[in-house]
Amino acid sequence: MADSEPTPVPAQVGEKRSCPEGEEKDTPSKKLRAEKDNKNGDPPQPDDEEEALEGDASDGEEDGETFADMMKHGLTEVDVGILKYVSDHKGFSGILKERYSDFVVHEINKQGKIVHLDDLSIPAEVEGASEVEEQPVESDVLTEEQKKQLGELQLFKNKEANVSIQVVDDTKEKRTLVHKAIKTQFPGLETKTEEKEGCKFIVAYHAAGKKALAAPRKHFWPKNRGSFCHFVLYKENKDTMEAINVLSKFLRLRPNMFSYMGTKDKRAITVQEIAVLKITAERLSHLNKCLMNLKLGNFSYKNHPLKLGELQGNHFTVVIRNISGTDEQVQQAMTSLRQTGFINYYGMQRFGTTAVPTQQVGRAILKNDWNEVVDLILKPRPGAEKEFLVRCREEWAKTQDPEAALKKLPNKRCVEGQLLRGLAMYGKKNIVTAFGLIPRNNRLMYIHSYQSVVWNTMVSRRIEAFGLKAVEGDLVLRGTTAHVLSAEEAESHSIHDIVMPLPGFDVIYPTHHVGKGYGELLSADGLDINNMRHKVKDYSLAGAYRRIIIRPSDVSWEVIQYEDPRLSLVHSDFEKLENKPAPVVNNEGKYRALKLEFSLPPSTYATMAIREVLKLDTSIKKQTQLNTTWFN
Repeated sequence: MADSEPTPVPAQVGEKRSCPEGEEKDTPSKKLRAEKDNKNGDPPQPDDEEEALEGDASDGEEDGETFADMMKHGLTEVDVGILKYVSDHKGFSGILKERYSDFVVHEINKQGKIVHLDDLSIPAEVEGASEVEEQPVESDVLTEEQKKQLGELQLFKNKEANVSIQVVDDTKEKRTLVHKAIKTQFPGLETKTEEKEGCKFIVAYHAAGKKALAAPRKHFWPKNRGSFCHFVLYKENKDTMEAINVLSKFLRLRPNMFSYMGTKDKRAITVQEIAVLKITAERLSHLNKCLMNLKLGNFSYKNHPLKLGELQGNHFTVVIRNISGTDEQVQQAMTSLRQTGFINYYGMQRFGTTAVPTQQVGRAILKNDWNEVVDLILKPRPGAEKEFLVRCREEWAKTQDPEAALKKLPNKRCVEGQLLRGLAMYGKKNIVTAFGLIPRNNRLMYIHSYQSVVWNTMVSRRIEAFGLKAVEGDLVLRGTTAHVLSAEEAESHSIHDIVMPLPGFDVIYPTHHVGKGYGELLSADGLDINNMRHKVKDYSLAGAYRRIIIRPSDVSWEVIQYEDPRLSLVHSDFEKLENKPAPVVNNEGKYRALKLEFSLPPSTYATMAIREVLKLDTSIKKQTQLNTTWFN
């Protein structure tokens, strides 16, 4: 067990450089964003915790303040109970997520297989499917010139708003074939029939807009084909819901037609399984021609969708650039990670990034102090924000008029906008109802953030008090039931067996003095540990158990020397499919990077594993202070 200070990252490692063509420039708010791995066994979380709780700034003006100014009032690890390390090696500096391609996540499916995109072919039709209904060959209906024009229209390269195709030998059957060929081969295009000067034309145009969410037309579907098309989604620099919204738009489907086992981080390359109801592999495959930073493959038909939490975990390939550690330090750090593991803390993105931490809002909800909830979300706060949010907060502080404050927001979908809309609809005396306009997952995230801070704090105390051994009074799981260890039983258990509870009405607590600290901590926050049920059922906390130490599997690493800082150091699935060569490293290069691979179970944070290796505070505030040159 070690409790050393985090190693600072020298500012000079973050010297400015131009971005390579085609790669998004790093924005500081994305630095060190941990993944929202899968949420199995944990309270549900929104698809993007940071954005969900900090407001949607996608619409509106940019504020002139630097990101460093914004983070002056942000959180550090100490603020959320992240205090301890398990190893005693000396930490070293490095840069995480310098490029999004430095963080690669492959889902581990419920069969325990690491998911890869390695096959773009269409699966052979199940035997007998063609006997149910004879399918005409659609590809012969369109000429090469028409296909070229439609392809350009699909990719917005055609200056005209549509493409008109005259139907020769006009019959209803011929028109139907043309309609179907266009929609199948060029997803995202809609068609209609028009008559001009006595001739019938089929007009193709973009479907995006009001018609994008229209109910999909019914297509023929063989009875012996599975109702769900499963596929592997490879994505770069997009979160899972953003990718699904793009697919929905092109396929003219509602997003809830897709299912998946877990959401994946945005600032990364990620590979995961997706399932969609009654959309053919052929239609999905055609999307590969027109999608940016997305690729679909490994198609198969099955009779079931995917469910959240079904995955076994995630496999990570991470590049930490410009490391200062010696080869011996790296060896010590990685050997400790492989043999002992890391403290299973909830990562920094669980708690938001602004001056009002999400756990404070959660505590107010649990105390049933709804005026405080509104105040914390809407009051002016220190630190720079988007100008429209500043104006909104000032208006609320001055007038307490939700409609007037709402008018200051160009985008009403942020948490502030949703709460103000609720207050305008139901009045300030019905705050609970007004608060309900915020999506349920976002509301629950506040109280789960509070639980997470309590858990982090108590685990730090547990490690401080007893180190890395099981002791009398610790908890272990037997099935799903927690059991208190006797002194004799503790002798036969290791630290990897020990769990600690998130506070709630359906858990027990360790019986040693650290366990008793739960009640004291909650009491100091004005809460009663013996009364965790809430007047509003949604906010009643049952609690849960979480292992305090996680030992990653499949751990491997190498130190790479390289010359070009723009060089990608990971060979992605897409690059392999394109037969692009693996990255070539220069053993005489002036830069050193640590490339590490490991697998983690669901609901664990890869950045907490990396923190243990580097002995580095992963908070955006700390990174901003130490690497300000990155952000100017």
